[in-house]
Amino acid sequence: MASAAGRRKRSRDSSGPSEPAMRPSSLRSEAPFSDEPDADYARAMCDYTQKITLDMARAGTAPRPVRVYADGIYDVFHMGHARQLKQAKNAFPNVYLLVGVCSDASTHARKGKTVMNDTERYESVRHCRYVDELVRDAPWEVDDAFLAKHKIDFIAHDDYPYTTGSGVDVYARLKERGMFVATQRTDGVSTSDIVSRIVKDYDVYVRRNLQRGYSAKELNVSFINEKKFRIQNKMDELKDRGKKAIADISDKRNEFLQKWEDRSREFIDTFLMMFGRDGRLNKMITDSKTMVRSALSPPSSPTPSSSSEADGLNSPPSKVRRLRSEDDSAPGAAAAAAAGDYSDDEEQDASLGVQ
Repeated sequence: MASAAGRRKRSRDSSGPSEPAMRPSSLRSEAPFSDEPDADYARAMCDYTQKITLDMARAGTAPRPVRVYADGIYDVFHMGHARQLKQAKNAFPNVYLLVGVCSDASTHARKGKTVMNDTERYESVRHCRYVDELVRDAPWEVDDAFLAKHKIDFIAHDDYPYTTGSGVDVYARLKERGMFVATQRTDGVSTSDIVSRIVKDYDVYVRRNLQRGYSAKELNVSFINEKKFRIQNKMDELKDRGKKAIADISDKRNEFLQKWEDRSREFIDTFLMMFGRDGRLNKMITDSKTMVRSALSPPSSPTPSSSSEADGLNSPPSKVRRLRSEDDSAPGAAAAAAAGDYSDDEEQDASLGVQ
């Protein structure tokens, strides 16, 4: 007979199922059903004669994995369900989580019609990462035989009382025995809330499915309502096209304004460069004015002092009275000088002046 240590070494890829503690939180495959080999092996490996108290489970001193059971309908599986299963999985260290899902027969008889059938609900739950084993057609009320068959140590559920019409909480007996672990609901998220949203916007979802190709018969819609919904879809389509066209026009207008602004800046810079105060045109006008003023202005008249100096430079030398001095020592020279005897040149000049 193989030892327990030898059995633990058997891998999932071998002919037999793996040891439950080696299964990595159902991350690589969906959880097995309770009647499949992996679940049978996990159950066989559990020594149910070793009773685990609530204190032992909380302290982490349990000698084996703690088998916790959570049950429900899990219709339209949502985050509230996932959070509830996460709380059950983390209630104690080393938890092996079993989840029971009620069948259509029991659910429709006691609670009403579901959106998903039981097969869809089974598959939704067993693919949740926190689930280690799934029990199909779970009982509405858990008895001792069911607890013993699946070797269940604790039941995990929210603490609200659940009755079957008798006014007695179905979990009351388990609470008295210390086998109940309370989980918390997620406020504002439930299957009833989701169904209420769909019913509230019934027309919207019918029109949506008609637009996606569903027939009126599949949606249980009358001929008149079908035509009404299709007309509404066409109107909404036209509105969307109009909004899109307006948005395109707005985008093009913004693009045009941006280009115009960029070009206007270039135009203003060019204009200022040409016609501004320091622009080329102003400089050309200033230079032209200077040239015209220089051409039209006469030369300045000479000053009197300068004129006299010029006359002095250009006039012939002044006449010099020359005294005849043929012989300064000759007698009568002084008398001739005293008598005013002029030279021949002076006499000639005098004669010209008389004429």
